[in-house]
Amino acid sequence: MKGIREIFRYTFKYRGTAVTMIVCNLLYIVFNLLSLALFVPFLQIIFLNQESTEKITEPIYNGGFLEAFSYAANKFQYTMQEMAETSPLNALLFVCFSVAIAFFLKNLFRYGAIWFQSQLRMSVVRDIRDKIYQKSLRLPLSYYTDERKGDLMSRMQSDVGEIEIAVISVLELIFREPISIIIHLGLLIYWSPELTLFSLILLPFTALIISVIGKSLKRTAKQGQAQMGVVFSMIEETLGGIRIIKAFNASKQVTDSFKHENLKHQKLITKAFRKRDLSSPLNETVGAIVMLSIVWYGGSLILDPNNDSTFDGAQFVTFIIVFSQLLRPIQGIARSMANMNKADASLDRINDVLNADEKIYDTENPTKITDLNEKVSFNGVNFKYKDDLVLKNVSFEIPLGKTIALVGESGSGKSTIADLLPRFYDVLDGSITYDGVDIKNVTAHNLRQQIGIVSQESILFNATINENIAFGMLDSSQEEIIRAAKIANAHDFIENLDEGYETNIGERGNKLSGGQRQRISIARAILKNPPILILDEATSALDTESEHLVQEALDKLMKDRTSLVIAHRLSTIRKADKILVLSKGEIIEEGNHDDLMKAKGMYHRLSSLQGINE
Repeated sequence: MKGIREIFRYTFKYRGTAVTMIVCNLLYIVFNLLSLALFVPFLQIIFLNQESTEKITEPIYNGGFLEAFSYAANKFQYTMQEMAETSPLNALLFVCFSVAIAFFLKNLFRYGAIWFQSQLRMSVVRDIRDKIYQKSLRLPLSYYTDERKGDLMSRMQSDVGEIEIAVISVLELIFREPISIIIHLGLLIYWSPELTLFSLILLPFTALIISVIGKSLKRTAKQGQAQMGVVFSMIEETLGGIRIIKAFNASKQVTDSFKHENLKHQKLITKAFRKRDLSSPLNETVGAIVMLSIVWYGGSLILDPNNDSTFDGAQFVTFIIVFSQLLRPIQGIARSMANMNKADASLDRINDVLNADEKIYDTENPTKITDLNEKVSFNGVNFKYKDDLVLKNVSFEIPLGKTIALVGESGSGKSTIADLLPRFYDVLDGSITYDGVDIKNVTAHNLRQQIGIVSQESILFNATINENIAFGMLDSSQEEIIRAAKIANAHDFIENLDEGYETNIGERGNKLSGGQRQRISIARAILKNPPILILDEATSALDTESEHLVQEALDKLMKDRTSLVIAHRLSTIRKADKILVLSKGEIIEEGNHDDLMKAKGMYHRLSSLQGINE
């Protein structure tokens, strides 16, 4: 199974912890078996006294590794016999004391395995979650238009949780349970090869049960995890749109929709649990049938007067006890296989993210760029998201220190142009050059160092104002942060907050007004001090007073700076050096405000609709 190999690789990244856990498990198996086997000599003494059979003679060690085990067992039996003849109660006390020590060591190593297992499983979970998080930051914006954020959260939570369980299962499946079976079988064969062979006849049915259930379980588990992504997405959308839900009295509508999807998830997960848990009672039933068969067959061997086997009643009783212990690792394999099948489905979903095409790749020998010296050029750019072109042969220049504005109806390609410049997407045809250097030959990190963005929606984080202004620029001094805030007309309202610059602004900055959030975003761009500035509808969502303050801050930010501005409010771009009018992905008009108004084209029509006559 491919999933076992992959989880094994994740696990053995921590080789020392994994090996220590395996050793503890092996010692647990040994002492567990020893705690049972120590009863054999005492039972034999009881049978010896009752049946008056021949006494055990003192064994002689002839050398050899394998002979050492047989010698140790016979020597222990002989010692017990000698003690029983002189003081049966002392012999019983000695056996009880020996078994107590074996039980203590068994549980000591069992806890040792759990101790290291706890560290191992969470280390692997942390690594996988780190990888998914880092990958999510490298994925292009197009990924998030096709995938639900809730589904990605589900993969980072529920699917990774299945991997956590599988980390333990894979070590048990490879190291603990098979070795436990081998050791138990070795002892059973030593006692009675004939009875052991008979006991194994029905066990292949267990393997068949595991196989059939496992394949069905993986399919159901994958469907359940995918449905969990849908549920997470609905929760994320509901919390994000709670204001609109309340405003439109849509609580019942979204609740009914959530209940429907949640019910689907419940049915799928219930089905998966039932399939997973089915293997245990089936294996137990098969085990009981095998056990009863052994009792019948083994009892017939002992009771048969013509049987000359050395297999006695004490060994038979212990054989039954040890064989019952053999069923535990077999059931453990069934349980681990069920966990691995669920984890295999989760691993497929995790790998879908980790193996997703990042699309934006850095060239092997990138060119390094610094401050803009001449211009940024769009040269015959074509672009599409899926089937239809959204930009068609777009060409224009943004000269050093000039402001270029983009206007047009919704869907004309304005935001797409703004997204292509920092390489959130790569062009389909044509090129974008920075002082003559194709931006595809520049690393995304180096390119984005030269660009500052202020968007329509102020993207802030659940942190302090200091941390939001210095976002991505952690080496900034407090004086630099305050200077940026003053230029952005934000310093005064920040100072009036309870904790000033150390005030936490809440999730997405919801403790601040829209104008305050936007001025924090502008302060962030000012602190970065980039050669190129992209303004995407930076004032369109603000009230008049806030717009005035924000526009004043933007004017300071844009002064002598190379800027690309997207605007619906055409009054904010009248001073732009050049205005490009787009329609259906093409530039249909260009010029300054006065030239375009005289041309009486689309720009004039849009301006008239907004009450701008000159």
